[in-house]
Amino acid sequence: MMRHTALILAAALSLAASAREAWVPDLGNGRYRNPVVHADYSDPDVVRTPEGDYYMTASSFACTPGLPILHSTDLVNWEIVNYALPALEPREFYDAAPRHGKGVWAPSIREHAGEYYIYWGDPDFGIFMVKTSDPRGEWSRPVLVKAGRGMIDPTPLWDDDGRVYLVHAWAASRSGFNSVVTVMELNSEGTEPIGEPVLVMDGNDGVNHTVEGPKLYKRNGWYYIFAPAGGVEQGWQLAMRSRSIYGPYEVRRVMAQGDSPVNGPHQGAWVDDAAGDSWFLHFQDKGPYGRVLHLNPMRWVDDWPVIGEDKDGDGCGTPVLTYRKPASVAPSAVKVPATSDTFDTHKLGLQWEWHGNPGLDYGFGSDLGFFRLYGWRAPEDYVNMWAVPNLLLQKFPAEEFTATAKLRVSAKASSEGAVSGLVVMGWDYSALALEKRGEKFVLKRLTCKDAEQGNAEVSEEIAEIAPTRVYSAGLYPNYECDIQLRVRVERGAECRFSYSTDGGRHWHDAGAAFRARQGKWIGAKVGMFSVAPAGADRGWADIYEFVVTR
Repeated sequence: MMRHTALILAAALSLAASAREAWVPDLGNGRYRNPVVHADYSDPDVVRTPEGDYYMTASSFACTPGLPILHSTDLVNWEIVNYALPALEPREFYDAAPRHGKGVWAPSIREHAGEYYIYWGDPDFGIFMVKTSDPRGEWSRPVLVKAGRGMIDPTPLWDDDGRVYLVHAWAASRSGFNSVVTVMELNSEGTEPIGEPVLVMDGNDGVNHTVEGPKLYKRNGWYYIFAPAGGVEQGWQLAMRSRSIYGPYEVRRVMAQGDSPVNGPHQGAWVDDAAGDSWFLHFQDKGPYGRVLHLNPMRWVDDWPVIGEDKDGDGCGTPVLTYRKPASVAPSAVKVPATSDTFDTHKLGLQWEWHGNPGLDYGFGSDLGFFRLYGWRAPEDYVNMWAVPNLLLQKFPAEEFTATAKLRVSAKASSEGAVSGLVVMGWDYSALALEKRGEKFVLKRLTCKDAEQGNAEVSEEIAEIAPTRVYSAGLYPNYECDIQLRVRVERGAECRFSYSTDGGRHWHDAGAAFRARQGKWIGAKVGMFSVAPAGADRGWADIYEFVVTR
């Protein structure tokens, strides 16, 4: 009786805590709503452990740390627990500058003989692999399994006879062709090919264009390749099966939008729950919000998967908006990926990623209650933030939310023009920031359209703000300004900025609304930045809080 009461109390407390979160999929009544993660975890793949836990990874492209590891016990409540890739390799390429849209494409995660493997395709360098015995622990250094351009979206399969196969797709931007799926054999360690690629699917058939993201499975003596087709915004999910690994494969459409509001439902992972029921975790492209995650029931009919709700019985399902939760081995608390951060330890929260490979001098955690972000030294030809690698950002966590940053901006007299603040980043971006100017700070709105194309920022001065403190710092005085910066993201990714100089008692609007826009293969992000103009000493920002609420 006491244990039952404790479980009820724990559930009530977790639901109360979830009321503060921007998006909670667990409805608290044995059901969930989609998306189960309203954040940009593109191209998800999931593995179930022998103990009944689930680990998920997703595309991270050029953001670092990469290969996020999320954990769940019920496929509905997810939290970030690790990253498998501290920095992108080869380092000489990825350390040089932000490489938007490159890097980690569509990884797969698998368990074999007590070890967990992640394979991914880097379209410019080839197929990589890392492994570990504990997904929450340290992962191995990347192994380049096969070098070459254009190979993406790989998935391994350890067959019943001990042989190992790898399926992958091809990127037209590098190889000159797409909609093609090939399979090759690997050595027993899964570290290098021992066979040539074999063509098993060609989507250039006038029916299933843009076939990519294949996932390879085996069930009841059938080899299955699950693959999306039709493009991320309006596509559908295919299943292919064959008695031979190299085909020929029969092809069926097993999930499409139908009459649901969920566009382009595809590319994800099949996994079974504790009761043996099948589920499919996939993404939906929501423009500035990125590719958010949906969970759909999956059932088998005559050895074919049917995903979602098959109302007309034609074998092709449509996505569900709400559904019963999967069976789990133990009661699960309400959890969501982390967003808010009080910086009360010297390690950054797992919600944060840099916009390029990490640099030793980007900033430092502390046990002093803040994270120090140093200004990036801009070159003489600096144009806009598309070139800034030390943007400290996190994903949009919901359709509507508010992000509030409490910070102290510092700049020496020799840091004239140094600017630090809050940014919503994508192909278009807008920021609210303090610029050091003379003996004061100027609060500015910075906005840039089509940043990738090299367009300059448009600057609007909002207010002049006196330093909170000026003190001697060697040859030059140091100027500090305590401020809170806020952005309210409304439905449709409409962003409204505001600021407070009196500890949050009064808030002032800061310029016109800005509509967020996705980045290159990623959703819009929100976070902090600091930039020092060419020739100026570096300023910095001490970030004390970053609070995300509904």
